Amino acid sequence: MIPLIIDFSGKKVVIFGGGEVAARKAEYFRDCDLVVISRSFSERLEAIPGGRHQMDLGKMTEEAIRTFIKGAFLVIAATSDQSINNHIGYQCRQEGVLFNNAAGDPGDVILPAILKGKNFLVAVETYGRSPAFSRYLRSQLESSRDSFDRMIEIQERLRNALKQSAWSQEERRSILRKVVSDPSIWNALRDDPSAAWTLVEKRYLV
Repeated sequence: MIPLIIDFSGKKVVIFGGGEVAARKAEYFRDCDLVVISRSFSERLEAIPGGRHQMDLGKMTEEAIRTFIKGAFLVIAATSDQSINNHIGYQCRQEGVLFNNAAGDPGDVILPAILKGKNFLVAVETYGRSPAFSRYLRSQLESSRDSFDRMIEIQERLRNALKQSAWSQEERRSILRKVVSDPSIWNALRDDPSAAWTLVEKRYLV
């Protein structure tokens, strides 16, 4: 597996299944051309924008499956029936379409636990060995989300200031590393964000 960050804007994503698992998967793809096929749709899934096709997945023909997945960038099988999921995955492989399987034989795409800030995105995955640990690690990072965003803003501001200085490139890199490793800066970002930049200026821009 190779971790990638892909812009899905405007890409077609097809989800088979209408329950809570399908809804959780659909949350990833609110800005996509999302299509969901199922006999019924959960309340949570109904609140997510996208196309809906009401069908009994257990009675879908191969031709019908291929019609839905045609032109898709990613297909997700999120039914509770592994045999249905695996059959959808087989059709995706035949058509050369990326596939994620919620239950059944592994597909070629994993949807990790994510933590998203204003300035960063973190993905956590345990290759299916421990989804609970993925969620735990994300929750541990979540408590620092605001500080992470503020540090990135400080780093960007500092980089711009250092570009105007006479320091060498290596010296500038060293300062950036020192700031991101400075506990007092992190404390300021957490307790008094407005004071963090003043502290950076006094310590590192003199």
